[in-house]
Amino acid sequence: MAFALPPDALRDFRRALGEDGVLTDRAELGTAECATFQTFQKIPAILRPADRTAVSEAVRVANRHGIAIYPVSSGKNWGYGSRVPVADGCALLDLSRLNNIIEFNEKLGYVTVEPGVTQQALFDFLRAQKSNLWIDATGSSPNCSLIGNAVERGFGHTPYSDHFANLCGLEVVLPSGEVIDTGFSGLPSARTGPVYRWGVGPILDGLFSQSNFGIVTRATVWLMPAPEYFQAFFFQCAADDALPALIDALRPLRLDGTLRSAIHIGNDYKVLAGIQQFPWGESLPLSPARMQELRGKLKFTRWSGSGALYGTRRQVAEARRLLRLALAGKVDRLRFLDDRMIRIASRFTRPYRMVTGLDLTRTLDLLKPVYGLLKGIPTNSTLGSAYWRKRMSVPADPHPDRDGCGLLWCAPVAQTDGKEARKLVDLAETTLLAHGFEPMISLTLLTERSLASVISISYDRAIPGEDEKAMACYRDLEEHLTREGFYSYRLGIASMDFQANRDSYSRLLQDIKDALDPNGVLAPGRYVPLTHQQKGQLA
Repeated sequence: MAFALPPDALRDFRRALGEDGVLTDRAELGTAECATFQTFQKIPAILRPADRTAVSEAVRVANRHGIAIYPVSSGKNWGYGSRVPVADGCALLDLSRLNNIIEFNEKLGYVTVEPGVTQQALFDFLRAQKSNLWIDATGSSPNCSLIGNAVERGFGHTPYSDHFANLCGLEVVLPSGEVIDTGFSGLPSARTGPVYRWGVGPILDGLFSQSNFGIVTRATVWLMPAPEYFQAFFFQCAADDALPALIDALRPLRLDGTLRSAIHIGNDYKVLAGIQQFPWGESLPLSPARMQELRGKLKFTRWSGSGALYGTRRQVAEARRLLRLALAGKVDRLRFLDDRMIRIASRFTRPYRMVTGLDLTRTLDLLKPVYGLLKGIPTNSTLGSAYWRKRMSVPADPHPDRDGCGLLWCAPVAQTDGKEARKLVDLAETTLLAHGFEPMISLTLLTERSLASVISISYDRAIPGEDEKAMACYRDLEEHLTREGFYSYRLGIASMDFQANRDSYSRLLQDIKDALDPNGVLAPGRYVPLTHQQKGQLA
């Protein structure tokens, strides 16, 4: 069904946002309607406010005319839905023009930003300031929004990897158009709004994370002081059954603070997708037996992991000793890298090849992006895995939506327990292989007690029938995981009805939604299921 805004609503949006703030060109709308999997939602207009006042005005216009709006920051929510709204017929509220860095405090390590500020923009800003502070970057596009990722509870690599836990003092436009500030930030002359999350009284920040209760138009992001010394580590395990012991060995080091950063572990399919695209000529999917042969040929292992040590040289030396001790006999190889080693290796790749016949260049090309992420340096290198089954080279400017990459991400959480991790991985690998897809799986020891997995279903959308096949796999995977108690920490637009059977919890969320958004205009269906009445209104 095609949607168009009523003329009077379009007129009022243009009055509020300006002529260049309302886009109705069908080609542009069609691009916004495209994700990395099949979608059917239509977008009648793209609204592009230039500041928070314009956001409030747009929300008020939406209420007057009963127009549903769907806010996005950068819209690069690849694998989960990109810019596509959950419900059909929503006008897209594009916040990318709100791209100001409002306040920066080197001494206290924070920056206050708008939702259009990206990882790369903040990284470049800090460099220009000659700052001693690091951001925490995700492995997605450098042009992803800091606030957008944080309110989705995304994560990165450094000790500040839990992004929402390092967010403070939110400015929020409510579904009525009213503006509130959370914590102490909304109090006159408050001195601690950017540094103390809780304020006083009930804590509201969480209401605006993974919800449709408000639009975050400003927030303070806490930044990590650069340590005196930094050293990355990389490990490899050849044995298929190595994962449980590996997880159980790393857990105590997370619990006691020896390891302060997120630790990432990838299975062999995940690593292969980082090395190259699908080896065409092989049968689909690559079987475990064939993967074993490829591991031997390409010199990678069943499990590979990375992390980093941060602190003084003495602290890092002690952490390194404890890590070696914990992983002894559990990994086949454990390597440590710092800036000096990277420089030396880069300088001597040619003579090393001449003497040994081995080329270190490819190894360094693979390690450097991960090494950089562990220091908060954004990269688009990891996006290459989205092109796994595309019959085209990975472009210099990867954009999975534009290039028809098929990608569905499922992100279940487990306890940091070896048996639990193995059970989750077995479920995922068995399910994806049965549906004809290579199971690319990462496990991240995100907190001291929990790990987050990202399971990738990667395919080529240009092949007829692959969209339907991938979605059937995704549904089956979700069913298997949830049946065993592994629920996702983050959802794509195809899974937003997960709350439907949570009884009293769902009713409370719906009560809050009804109170804040009686007209149901803000992001209908996003994390809070549509009521039957709302479904009828949007049909």
